[in-house]
Amino acid sequence: MRVLSGIQPSGSLHLGNYFGMMKRMIEYQENSELFCFVVNLHALTSTFDSEKLRRQTYEAVCDFLALGLDPDKSVFWVQSDVPEVTELTWYLSNITSMGLLERCHSYKDKLAKGIPASHGLFSYPVLMAADILGYGANLIPVGKDQKQHVEVARDIAIRFNNTFGETFIIPEPDIEDELAVVPGLDGQKMSKSYGNTIEIFGDENSIKQKIMTIKTDSTPVNEPKPIEGNILYALYLLLLNNDEKEALKDRFLSPGLKYGDVKKELFAAIWEYFAPYREKRAQIARDKDFVNDVLRNGAEKARKVIAGYMDKVRHNVGVDYFNQ
Repeated sequence: MRVLSGIQPSGSLHLGNYFGMMKRMIEYQENSELFCFVVNLHALTSTFDSEKLRRQTYEAVCDFLALGLDPDKSVFWVQSDVPEVTELTWYLSNITSMGLLERCHSYKDKLAKGIPASHGLFSYPVLMAADILGYGANLIPVGKDQKQHVEVARDIAIRFNNTFGETFIIPEPDIEDELAVVPGLDGQKMSKSYGNTIEIFGDENSIKQKIMTIKTDSTPVNEPKPIEGNILYALYLLLLNNDEKEALKDRFLSPGLKYGDVKKELFAAIWEYFAPYREKRAQIARDKDFVNDVLRNGAEKARKVIAGYMDKVRHNVGVDYFNQ
């Protein structure tokens, strides 16, 4: 089974990135054929500073490698290093209806957040479909908010196959319900655009201060605390095994729990959880030759795979005129 997903190089990695997608992605490399990439072309819809994009792309690569992605067990590359994906985007664009794209909530959400309307922002799902279909992925681990984009990729693949003949594998989304949406400091989905994130590789004081500002309800100390919609409870669960989760649930449902104490515990748990990753990341970030070698090798492997699909696509749509 081939598993594929990626992450935008949009700044400091946070808990939502890791527990919502990256952790599962990295686990897949042990028993599946994992394809993982940094989607710097997608980032162009909202990033217009070239130096910033270069820096954040490098940082995202270091993040993945530090958190356990093994380039010997997976195919790992930067999106723009495989130019075939943009060619495929054009072929897919010509069988993608306007209505399909107009129904995508991500476009509307980004406009509502003040991101300027552009063709790139509107056609974002087609490029995402090319990323998925060009590598023959079977399973796409995504957050709940990205499920629609995988459904769009499925619709595009089916229409292409019906129009030009069997070409693409029809992918399936993989959403782990328990971690579908990681809450941020304010209870909304954790997202840089909401300014409610807890960074994985941030400095100690900054992380601690953010956790201490998490909104809590006004339930008295001598009463049980609600767990539904409780940000502290939801974040703490991410770091625990099943037995520890049950113990935490009992604490919240029993009188005497103080939210201030839980916040301190949560900070300590997060800091300890990511301690070995912080050390590894510092080492990787200093070794640019290693990072560049990983990306070159990953791009070569990715291009070999997409080349097979592109030969079939070009033939099926009729642009390989020299083979007539």
